Amino acid sequence: MTTRRAPLVLVAIALLTSACARADARTVVYEGDSAFNHLLVEDDGRGVRSLYFEASGATQSAIKLGAPLDLQLAYSKSAMVVLGLVPEPRRILIIGLGGGAMPMFLRALYPKVLIEVVDIDPKVVEVARRYFGFKEDPRMKAVVADGRKYLEAAEPGFDLIFLDAYGRSEIPRHLATVEFLKEVRQKLGPKGAVVGNVWSGQSNALYAPMVRSYARAFGEICDLDVPSAGNRLLLHWKAGPLPAAVELGERAEALGKRKAIPFDLKALAIAGCLQDVAGEGEVLTDRL
Repeated sequence: MTTRRAPLVLVAIALLTSACARADARTVVYEGDSAFNHLLVEDDGRGVRSLYFEASGATQSAIKLGAPLDLQLAYSKSAMVVLGLVPEPRRILIIGLGGGAMPMFLRALYPKVLIEVVDIDPKVVEVARRYFGFKEDPRMKAVVADGRKYLEAAEPGFDLIFLDAYGRSEIPRHLATVEFLKEVRQKLGPKGAVVGNVWSGQSNALYAPMVRSYARAFGEICDLDVPSAGNRLLLHWKAGPLPAAVELGERAEALGKRKAIPFDLKALAIAGCLQDVAGEGEVLTDRL
């Protein structure tokens, strides 16, 4: 029995129709304005919800409902490489809530850990609770505040600090200056670590000054490439020196097996952890 191939034009039409069907499956479940952002929440019809701060903007957060360990965005997976440095944290601070993907992931891994999440936009907190399944408990709270002011007033001793605050098109400058980052280091416990999520140089004109600012404030840092994404992650471990990428990957892999993390932390750790990357030039300060 023989079969005939469909004409190429019909194949193209079929593919286009399929793509349109997938696009049409996305539904807007919320849209509204706050004092800071235009918030848009979309559902892909398969249980994944995404948050945007403008209709054509970058994805701020994406969550598979009911599956907190199944992180959807590449940078959020890579950020968990830091758990290879601090495998049993007791107190965590996250500046920038979004849809709540990272705090929900960490809560699922560590049911008894104290998690403090800060976001300046009350509407973001409301949307995370209502549309993304973010739930507070006696040891995980979301606070509406400026992340810098909250950090400055906080007691020191954080085991992990995640810096993940974004506006529509940029990282708030006051959350990237040398002065702020030095305050972050002071708030870390003696074996604590920090992860800063920054856009790469292709989309962030201040990427190089941000790297230099992190290096000035923390000393040794790791500039971690996020595979298949436009993000870079800047890591610092107060207990330093940072282990080599392979060793960090092995530590992360061991934790991933113990905690049944459903993605390969080792591969993410060795994807590209560059050190001595700061170089000479401008840093970001409160004075400029």
